[in-house]
Amino acid sequence: MSVSDEILKRVADGYRRIRNTARFLLGNLDGFDPVNAVDPAEMVPLDRWAVDRARQLQEEITGAYENYEFLQVYQKIHHFCVLDMGAFYLDVIKDRLYTTGRDSLPRRSAQTAMHHVIEALVRWIAPVLSFTAEEIWAERDTGDLDSVFMSTWYEGLFPLDDPGQRETWRRIRAVREAVSKHIEALRNAGAVGSSLASSVQVWADGETRAALDWAGDELRFLLITSEARVRDLADAPPDAGRVSVDGEEIAIAAAASKDAKCVRCWHQRPDVGASVEHPELCGRCIINVDGPGEERRIG
Repeated sequence: MSVSDEILKRVADGYRRIRNTARFLLGNLDGFDPVNAVDPAEMVPLDRWAVDRARQLQEEITGAYENYEFLQVYQKIHHFCVLDMGAFYLDVIKDRLYTTGRDSLPRRSAQTAMHHVIEALVRWIAPVLSFTAEEIWAERDTGDLDSVFMSTWYEGLFPLDDPGQRETWRRIRAVREAVSKHIEALRNAGAVGSSLASSVQVWADGETRAALDWAGDELRFLLITSEARVRDLADAPPDAGRVSVDGEEIAIAAAASKDAKCVRCWHQRPDVGASVEHPELCGRCIINVDGPGEERRIG
Protein backbone atom coordinates (compact mmCIF):
# COMPACT_ATOMS: atom_id res chain seq x y z
CA MET A 1 0.00 0.00 0.00
CA SER A 2 1.39 3.39 -0.99
CA VAL A 3 1.53 5.97 1.76
CA SER A 4 2.98 9.46 2.14
CA ASP A 5 2.28 12.73 3.92
CA GLU A 6 0.53 13.98 0.79
CA ILE A 7 -1.71 10.90 0.56
CA LEU A 8 -2.61 11.15 4.25
CA LYS A 9 -3.34 14.86 3.82
CA ARG A 10 -5.72 14.17 0.93
CA VAL A 11 -7.51 11.44 2.87
CA ALA A 12 -7.84 13.70 5.92
CA ASP A 13 -9.22 16.50 3.75
CA GLY A 14 -11.76 14.11 2.20
CA TYR A 15 -12.81 12.97 5.66
CA ARG A 16 -13.26 16.56 6.85
CA ARG A 17 -15.51 17.33 3.87
CA ILE A 18 -17.82 14.46 4.82
CA ARG A 19 -17.73 15.31 8.52
CA ASN A 20 -18.36 19.02 7.91
CA THR A 21 -21.35 18.20 5.73
CA ALA A 22 -22.81 16.16 8.58
CA ARG A 23 -22.06 18.98 11.04
CA PHE A 24 -23.90 21.52 8.89
CA LEU A 25 -26.91 19.24 8.54
CA LEU A 26 -27.09 18.48 12.26
CA GLY A 27 -26.52 22.09 13.26
CA ASN A 28 -29.40 23.34 11.14
CA LEU A 29 -31.74 20.60 12.30
CA ASP A 30 -31.76 22.10 15.79
CA GLY A 31 -35.34 22.28 16.99
CA PHE A 32 -36.64 20.14 14.13
CA ASP A 33 -38.91 17.23 15.06
CA PRO A 34 -39.28 14.58 12.33
CA VAL A 35 -42.98 14.27 13.19
CA ASN A 36 -43.36 17.80 11.79
CA ALA A 37 -41.66 16.95 8.49
CA VAL A 38 -43.23 18.60 5.46
CA ASP A 39 -45.16 16.34 3.10
CA PRO A 40 -43.20 15.76 -0.14
CA ALA A 41 -45.97 17.34 -2.21
CA GLU A 42 -45.62 20.60 -0.24
CA MET A 43 -41.83 20.75 -0.21
CA VAL A 44 -39.92 23.36 -2.20
CA PRO A 45 -38.74 21.81 -5.52
CA LEU A 46 -35.06 22.30 -4.68
CA ASP A 47 -35.53 20.30 -1.48
CA ARG A 48 -37.28 17.50 -3.35
CA TRP A 49 -34.34 17.44 -5.76
CA ALA A 50 -31.91 16.99 -2.86
CA VAL A 51 -33.85 14.02 -1.50
CA ASP A 52 -34.12 12.51 -4.98
CA ARG A 53 -30.38 12.93 -5.49
CA ALA A 54 -29.73 11.14 -2.19
CA ARG A 55 -32.11 8.36 -3.23
CA GLN A 56 -30.27 7.86 -6.52
CA LEU A 57 -26.94 7.82 -4.71
CA GLN A 58 -28.13 5.30 -2.15
CA GLU A 59 -28.91 2.85 -4.94
CA GLU A 60 -25.39 3.30 -6.31
CA ILE A 61 -23.75 2.99 -2.89
CA THR A 62 -25.62 -0.14 -1.83
CA GLY A 63 -24.64 -1.74 -5.13
CA ALA A 64 -20.99 -0.80 -4.57
CA TYR A 65 -21.04 -2.27 -1.06
CA GLU A 66 -22.53 -5.50 -2.36
CA ASN A 67 -19.64 -5.76 -4.84
CA TYR A 68 -17.01 -4.76 -2.23
CA GLU A 69 -16.14 -1.66 -4.26
CA PHE A 70 -15.19 0.46 -1.26
CA LEU A 71 -13.28 3.03 -3.32
CA GLN A 72 -16.49 3.67 -5.28
CA VAL A 73 -18.36 4.12 -2.00
CA TYR A 74 -15.89 6.73 -0.79
CA GLN A 75 -15.70 8.57 -4.11
CA LYS A 76 -19.48 8.75 -4.53
CA ILE A 77 -20.10 9.97 -0.97
CA HIS A 78 -17.26 12.49 -1.21
CA HIS A 79 -18.60 13.79 -4.54
CA PHE A 80 -22.08 14.09 -3.04
CA CYS A 81 -20.86 16.03 0.01
CA VAL A 82 -18.53 18.35 -1.90
CA LEU A 83 -20.43 19.05 -5.13
CA ASP A 84 -24.11 18.21 -4.68
CA MET A 85 -24.36 19.44 -1.09
CA GLY A 86 -21.54 21.87 -0.25
CA ALA A 87 -21.11 23.57 -3.62
CA PHE A 88 -24.79 23.72 -4.49
CA TYR A 89 -27.67 22.66 -2.28
CA LEU A 90 -26.43 23.69 1.16
CA ASP A 91 -24.95 26.88 -0.27
CA VAL A 92 -28.31 27.89 -1.73
CA ILE A 93 -30.51 27.04 1.26
CA LYS A 94 -28.44 29.04 3.75
CA ASP A 95 -30.51 32.10 2.82
CA ARG A 96 -33.76 30.27 3.53
CA LEU A 97 -32.48 28.78 6.78
CA TYR A 98 -31.21 32.10 8.12
CA THR A 99 -33.78 34.62 6.85
CA THR A 100 -37.20 32.94 6.78
CA GLY A 101 -39.33 32.36 9.88
CA ARG A 102 -38.25 29.61 12.24
CA ASP A 103 -41.44 27.60 11.66
CA SER A 104 -42.14 28.82 8.12
CA LEU A 105 -42.82 26.35 5.31
CA PRO A 106 -39.70 27.32 3.30
CA ARG A 107 -37.45 26.64 6.31
CA ARG A 108 -39.25 23.50 7.43
CA SER A 109 -39.08 22.20 3.86
CA ALA A 110 -35.29 22.62 3.86
CA GLN A 111 -35.02 20.98 7.28
CA THR A 112 -37.15 18.07 6.07
CA ALA A 113 -34.77 17.49 3.18
CA MET A 114 -31.72 17.76 5.46
CA HIS A 115 -33.31 15.27 7.86
CA HIS A 116 -33.73 12.73 5.05
CA VAL A 117 -30.18 13.32 3.83
CA ILE A 118 -28.50 12.92 7.24
CA GLU A 119 -30.54 9.79 7.95
CA ALA A 120 -29.22 8.27 4.73
CA LEU A 121 -25.67 9.65 5.02
CA VAL A 122 -25.03 8.28 8.51
CA ARG A 123 -25.87 4.79 7.28
CA TRP A 124 -23.75 5.12 4.12
CA ILE A 125 -20.59 5.90 6.06
CA ALA A 126 -21.13 3.51 8.98
CA PRO A 127 -19.14 0.56 7.53
CA VAL A 128 -16.06 2.69 6.78
CA LEU A 129 -16.29 5.67 9.18
CA SER A 130 -17.73 3.80 12.13
CA PHE A 131 -16.82 6.15 14.97
CA THR A 132 -17.96 9.25 13.07
CA ALA A 133 -21.21 7.49 12.16
CA GLU A 134 -21.85 6.67 15.82
CA GLU A 135 -21.15 10.31 16.74
CA ILE A 136 -23.68 11.50 14.18
CA TRP A 137 -26.18 8.88 15.30
CA ALA A 138 -25.92 10.04 18.91
CA GLU A 139 -26.53 13.67 17.89
CA ARG A 140 -29.74 12.87 16.03
CA ASP A 141 -32.81 13.88 17.99
CA THR A 142 -34.97 10.86 17.16
CA GLY A 143 -34.72 8.67 20.23
CA ASP A 144 -34.78 5.43 18.26
CA LEU A 145 -32.13 2.68 18.09
CA ASP A 146 -29.05 3.04 20.28
CA SER A 147 -26.56 2.39 17.47
CA VAL A 148 -26.37 2.97 13.74
CA PHE A 149 -25.26 -0.65 13.46
CA MET A 150 -28.67 -1.80 14.59
CA SER A 151 -30.32 -0.02 11.66
CA THR A 152 -30.75 -0.83 7.98
CA TRP A 153 -30.57 1.38 4.88
CA TYR A 154 -32.81 4.43 5.19
CA GLU A 155 -36.16 3.93 3.46
CA GLY A 156 -37.52 7.47 3.73
CA LEU A 157 -36.00 8.80 0.50
CA PHE A 158 -38.37 9.51 -2.38
CA PRO A 159 -38.01 10.35 -6.10
CA LEU A 160 -39.06 13.48 -7.95
CA ASP A 161 -42.64 13.49 -9.20
CA ASP A 162 -41.31 14.48 -12.62
CA PRO A 163 -37.96 12.81 -13.43
CA GLY A 164 -37.54 15.38 -16.21
CA GLN A 165 -36.79 17.98 -13.55
CA ARG A 166 -33.40 16.35 -13.01
CA GLU A 167 -32.36 17.70 -16.40
CA THR A 168 -33.72 21.13 -15.50
CA TRP A 169 -31.70 21.21 -12.30
CA ARG A 170 -28.61 19.96 -14.12
CA ARG A 171 -28.81 22.86 -16.58
CA ILE A 172 -29.37 25.38 -13.78
CA ARG A 173 -26.30 24.05 -11.99
CA ALA A 174 -24.25 24.30 -15.19
CA VAL A 175 -25.30 27.94 -15.65
CA ARG A 176 -24.57 28.62 -11.98
CA GLU A 177 -21.04 27.25 -12.38
CA ALA A 178 -20.44 29.51 -15.38
CA VAL A 179 -21.88 32.53 -13.57
CA SER A 180 -19.69 31.83 -10.54
CA LYS A 181 -16.56 32.14 -12.70
CA HIS A 182 -17.65 35.59 -13.87
CA ILE A 183 -18.35 36.69 -10.29
CA GLU A 184 -15.01 35.32 -9.16
CA ALA A 185 -13.36 37.53 -11.79
CA LEU A 186 -15.15 40.53 -10.27
CA ARG A 187 -13.93 39.53 -6.82
CA ASN A 188 -10.36 39.17 -8.02
CA ALA A 189 -10.60 42.63 -9.56
CA GLY A 190 -11.88 44.06 -6.27
CA ALA A 191 -15.23 45.11 -7.78
CA VAL A 192 -17.30 43.05 -5.31
CA GLY A 193 -16.65 41.44 -1.97
CA SER A 194 -19.15 38.61 -2.28
CA SER A 195 -21.52 37.13 -4.86
CA LEU A 196 -24.47 38.90 -3.20
CA ALA A 197 -22.90 42.22 -4.17
CA SER A 198 -23.30 41.34 -7.84
CA SER A 199 -25.99 41.58 -10.49
CA VAL A 200 -26.06 39.05 -13.32
CA GLN A 201 -27.58 38.91 -16.79
CA VAL A 202 -27.84 35.68 -18.77
CA TRP A 203 -28.78 35.42 -22.44
CA ALA A 204 -29.96 31.97 -23.51
CA ASP A 205 -32.27 30.00 -25.80
CA GLY A 206 -33.60 26.46 -26.02
CA GLU A 207 -33.78 24.10 -23.06
CA THR A 208 -31.36 26.17 -21.02
CA ARG A 209 -33.59 29.23 -21.38
CA ALA A 210 -36.62 27.12 -20.40
CA ALA A 211 -34.83 25.95 -17.25
CA LEU A 212 -33.90 29.51 -16.27
CA ASP A 213 -37.40 30.80 -16.98
CA TRP A 214 -38.81 28.03 -14.79
CA ALA A 215 -36.77 29.39 -11.88
CA GLY A 216 -38.17 32.86 -12.53
CA ASP A 217 -37.35 35.57 -10.00
CA GLU A 218 -35.91 32.94 -7.67
CA LEU A 219 -33.02 32.37 -10.06
CA ARG A 220 -31.11 34.97 -8.04
CA PHE A 221 -31.35 32.74 -4.97
CA LEU A 222 -30.01 29.77 -6.93
CA LEU A 223 -27.12 31.84 -8.32
CA ILE A 224 -26.63 33.60 -4.95
CA THR A 225 -26.72 37.04 -6.53
CA SER A 226 -28.81 40.06 -5.65
CA GLU A 227 -30.32 40.18 -9.13
CA ALA A 228 -30.51 37.79 -12.07
CA ARG A 229 -32.15 38.56 -15.40
CA VAL A 230 -32.63 36.30 -18.41
CA ARG A 231 -32.96 37.50 -22.00
CA ASP A 232 -32.87 36.10 -25.54
CA LEU A 233 -29.44 35.08 -26.78
CA ALA A 234 -29.91 37.20 -29.91
CA ASP A 235 -29.92 40.31 -27.68
CA ALA A 236 -26.59 39.54 -26.02
CA PRO A 237 -23.97 42.30 -26.42
CA PRO A 238 -20.70 41.44 -28.19
CA ASP A 239 -18.65 41.85 -25.00
CA ALA A 240 -20.69 39.32 -22.98
CA GLY A 241 -18.82 36.17 -22.01
CA ARG A 242 -20.03 33.15 -23.97
CA VAL A 243 -19.95 29.51 -22.85
CA SER A 244 -21.60 26.28 -23.93
CA VAL A 245 -24.10 24.38 -21.81
CA ASP A 246 -24.77 20.95 -23.32
CA GLY A 247 -24.12 22.30 -26.79
CA GLU A 248 -26.31 25.38 -26.27
CA GLU A 249 -24.47 28.69 -26.23
CA ILE A 250 -25.26 31.18 -23.51
CA ALA A 251 -23.88 34.64 -22.77
CA ILE A 252 -23.19 36.03 -19.30
CA ALA A 253 -22.45 39.47 -17.90
CA ALA A 254 -21.84 40.19 -14.22
CA ALA A 255 -21.45 43.58 -12.56
CA ALA A 256 -21.42 45.10 -9.10
CA SER A 257 -24.90 45.90 -7.83
CA LYS A 258 -25.65 49.58 -7.32
CA ASP A 259 -28.50 48.99 -4.88
CA ALA A 260 -28.34 49.41 -1.10
CA LYS A 261 -27.52 46.41 1.08
CA CYS A 262 -30.11 44.89 3.41
CA VAL A 263 -28.51 44.53 6.85
CA ARG A 264 -30.45 41.34 7.55
CA CYS A 265 -30.09 39.16 4.44
CA TRP A 266 -27.18 41.06 2.80
CA HIS A 267 -28.96 41.14 -0.57
CA GLN A 268 -28.63 44.44 -2.41
CA ARG A 269 -32.13 45.37 -3.49
CA PRO A 270 -33.81 48.53 -4.85
CA ASP A 271 -36.49 48.42 -2.13
CA VAL A 272 -34.02 48.78 0.75
CA GLY A 273 -34.98 51.97 2.62
CA ALA A 274 -38.49 52.11 1.17
CA SER A 275 -40.06 51.39 4.58
CA VAL A 276 -40.11 54.05 7.30
CA GLU A 277 -40.54 51.41 10.01
CA HIS A 278 -37.66 49.27 8.69
CA PRO A 279 -35.35 51.64 6.76
CA GLU A 280 -32.44 49.18 6.62
CA LEU A 281 -34.37 46.13 5.43
CA CYS A 282 -35.43 44.93 1.99
CA GLY A 283 -39.08 44.16 1.25
CA ARG A 284 -38.55 40.41 1.58
CA CYS A 285 -37.04 40.70 5.05
CA ILE A 286 -39.84 43.00 6.17
CA ILE A 287 -42.34 40.32 5.15
CA ASN A 288 -40.35 37.74 7.12
CA VAL A 289 -39.88 39.93 10.20
CA ASP A 290 -43.13 41.84 10.36
CA GLY A 291 -45.51 40.00 8.06
CA PRO A 292 -46.86 36.61 6.99
CA GLY A 293 -43.49 35.38 5.71
CA GLU A 294 -42.28 34.89 2.16
CA GLU A 295 -43.15 32.02 -0.11
CA ARG A 296 -40.67 30.03 -2.15
CA ARG A 297 -41.80 28.53 -5.43
CA ILE A 298 -38.53 26.95 -6.61
CA GLY A 299 -35.63 27.28 -4.18
